[in-house]
Amino acid sequence: MATILEPDICVIGAGSGGLSVAAAAAQFGVDVVLVEKGRMGGDCLNYGCVPSKALIAAGKRAQAMRISTVFGVKGGEPMINPAHVRDHVRGVIAAIEPNDSVERFTGLGVNVIAGEARFKDAETIDVDGTQIRARRFVVATGSSPSLPPVDGLDTVPHFTNETIFDNAVRLEHLIVLGGGPIGMELAQAHRRLGSEVTVLEAFTPLGKDDPELTRVVLRALADEGVQILDGIRIERIESDDKGVRALIGANGQAQEVSGSHLLVAAGRKPNVEGLDLEKAGIEFDKRGINVSKGLKTTNKRVYAIGDVAGGLQFTHVANYHAGLVIRNALFRLPVKTSNDAIPWVTYTDPELANVGLSEEQARERHGKIRVLRWPLAENDRAQTEREIDGFVKVITTKRGRIAGAAIVGNHAGELIQMWGLAISQGLKIGAMAGVISPYPTLSEINRRAAITYYMPSLSSPLIRKAIGWLRMLG
Repeated sequence: MATILEPDICVIGAGSGGLSVAAAAAQFGVDVVLVEKGRMGGDCLNYGCVPSKALIAAGKRAQAMRISTVFGVKGGEPMINPAHVRDHVRGVIAAIEPNDSVERFTGLGVNVIAGEARFKDAETIDVDGTQIRARRFVVATGSSPSLPPVDGLDTVPHFTNETIFDNAVRLEHLIVLGGGPIGMELAQAHRRLGSEVTVLEAFTPLGKDDPELTRVVLRALADEGVQILDGIRIERIESDDKGVRALIGANGQAQEVSGSHLLVAAGRKPNVEGLDLEKAGIEFDKRGINVSKGLKTTNKRVYAIGDVAGGLQFTHVANYHAGLVIRNALFRLPVKTSNDAIPWVTYTDPELANVGLSEEQARERHGKIRVLRWPLAENDRAQTEREIDGFVKVITTKRGRIAGAAIVGNHAGELIQMWGLAISQGLKIGAMAGVISPYPTLSEINRRAAITYYMPSLSSPLIRKAIGWLRMLG
């Protein structure tokens, strides 16, 4: 007879979002089953955030050697050992792995089941013969790299983010298909680690970000030797004697780009295949599972969170979703998703960080707005580090409410968090202008940008008259 389990919550997928739901529910004393068919930790730990940042860190160390002469330190071209770089990446994963392990979650009281989940009906899933009938299900299966419809691509050996971090040899010339955040991060990292790199992008590189800021990033990558071909049409990918060749059309002319290896970083698809969602009455499309503002699917027993629910595809968004599900599923509290205070970072060098509304979005929502800027070149700490390319850009309403912020520059991902707090708390620009930052720190740029909001008032005749009257009083 089939084993039948009847937990309070069943989580499908042991990535960041699923692990957060399972851990929180178990710590509240709730009976939880967690189902995972692959590796614990999901994409973020094994194929995404963690290994990519480890590889980026290796590239940054190599680049530091090349440019150290300006500090009076003798540098030079570094000797790169690709196998040791691969071992470094694996070592970082191994160091974090215990936090996401079966043993840890079993210790928390979670019943972890290895296998593939399939819905049998609206209230039951089957995992290799084990049937689970839960009060609530949470689908947190994430996303996977997708292949664009390019002729010949499926016949040519290629990397994705699921395989590139296992590489242990030097890539002579890496062609990167896709100029989004993943493509640009890995393009720069491999260039710094000694590869020739060409990026092919059909539209605009980093096209979802503010072009005023992306220009700084793209200029930096070009200066390091990353070749970026944008606005092109990829006709065909095929093998050749060098490895791989891309036939492209650009400016009305046919071109060929040859390289030794190919990395496909041109989008992702939700992991819904094999779940048999139709049997549970759960609607979905190519973007993912359809959910309400409260993250419920068309089957009210079932939530969907993270990448599989569409929307912003970030680990911290999955964790944010997990918190909302816990509040609603366990405590019956009303919840509603909002992206207004969700930050996101592209970990190129310089970094590109955003939170809240863009300038364009703010104009659409609020009409009249104020745009404030402050350059890193005017920051003393940035000068000491010789990292002066970049600036902060802040958007406020006409009454000074902070609506959005973006930073391009060194440590932008850290600096953006003050603006995320301000937006989440509905603060006005005066709150940021009043912050006292230690000197010299990069975070001073946030306060300096905020102060510029008040610059027009300095030339106000009324204020100057008031100062004059007060002066006459002694």
